Amino acid sequence: MGMSVTISAARAQDAEHILKLQYLCYQSEAELYGDYAIEPLTQPLDDLRAELAEGHALVARLGDEIVASVRGRVDDDGTARIAKLIVHPRMQRHGLGGRLLDAIEDHFAAEPATAAQRFQLFTGHRSEGNLRLYRSRGYVPVSREQVGPRLTVVILEKESSALGYVTSA
Repeated sequence: MGMSVTISAARAQDAEHILKLQYLCYQSEAELYGDYAIEPLTQPLDDLRAELAEGHALVARLGDEIVASVRGRVDDDGTARIAKLIVHPRMQRHGLGGRLLDAIEDHFAAEPATAAQRFQLFTGHRSEGNLRLYRSRGYVPVSREQVGPRLTVVILEKESSALGYVTSA
């Protein structure tokens, strides 16, 4: 009998496990761009703990093991900035990234005090799998930013479906 993956809010004590998974997951990105000094590979644990305390993070667990995570926060302008969607390499291509993305969007759209008006995320220009996932979820590229000699970041956005619709009488 197999175990199912459950998605829940990350806890403060998950920080070290998330950081280790982040390090594993970003190896392929570092290789793709020839840069092993990218921020996800050099992020200190205290910085991750601060991100978890300031925003919202989700984890996917297979039993007790954290196999995926995503985090973000809503800015004052109502933009939910989603970051570091990571899935353990052995769990990729099974829809888990999409489930996590949907779950964090639902969270940010449902928070009455900070309801997101739009969602924004970014990925590298060569990260075709990421771009494909984000486009399939309704994200569209809105800008590009050269951040290094080999890396251009593609910034993608979509409007929140939780926004009310105006009806005419």
